[in-house]
Amino acid sequence: MPLPLPTSLSPSKVASFKDCALAFRFSAIDRLPEPPSPWATRGTLVHRALELLFCEEPERRSIDTALDCLARARVEMADDPEFVGLGLDADAEAAFAAEAEGHVRRYFQIEDPRAVHPIGLELRLEATVGSLTLRGVIDRLDLDADGELVVTDYKTGKVPGVNYEQSRLGGVHFYAFLCEQVLGRRPARVQLLYLQEPVAIIATPTEQSIRGLRQRTEAIWKAVETACGRDDFRPRPSRLCDYCNFQAYCPAFGGDPARATELLTAASA
Repeated sequence: MPLPLPTSLSPSKVASFKDCALAFRFSAIDRLPEPPSPWATRGTLVHRALELLFCEEPERRSIDTALDCLARARVEMADDPEFVGLGLDADAEAAFAAEAEGHVRRYFQIEDPRAVHPIGLELRLEATVGSLTLRGVIDRLDLDADGELVVTDYKTGKVPGVNYEQSRLGGVHFYAFLCEQVLGRRPARVQLLYLQEPVAIIATPTEQSIRGLRQRTEAIWKAVETACGRDDFRPRPSRLCDYCNFQAYCPAFGGDPARATELLTAASA
């Protein structure tokens, strides 16, 4: 029986399908609930703190102000299900807060926020390509000293190895494509700011890279359409399986995908 197509694709969903079609189905089509993770929740907190920092006037964008913004973000998140669901005790919550503070402090080792001219924060963009709707949220869209667009994406995870660097840049090239479609301008550069190291990975979008991104995305969409039409989403075992919330329902680990609906039942109970 054919499965319904997802209504849109985002950079994370494109990466998810490439990593494992079955996990993509569970998440994007079946919309099975996933437990919150401390890594993702910490990322949400740090992103919010930096968003608040760039709402301040340039001269106020100091480390002290950033830490005040982090404290405000923690208050906002205190009753958020994403945070509450972690079930942290006092010691774990203190460690969680300390790690977030470390990320915020290390941001200042990458760039001087007083010299940044943001024109969009958590900017939502959407474009239609054929029958496909592409959506993305840009952490920060800036104007550089020459008046050119710069796409900035914060990362709170580890810096990827050389073999995986280009795949990570694929997400920000996706945002560059959305900028070109929606704003009519191609960004002069896209940058990933890794706050754990700290390291900046910078790339320059070109007509060729944008065209390649569009072709790859259209190819993935066709593959999604085919998989939905045939109800054929196969697992792709890899190291990512260690972090997958659906492992118990994966045939690669002796599970039955049909039983994954137990998660929906449990969530509604």
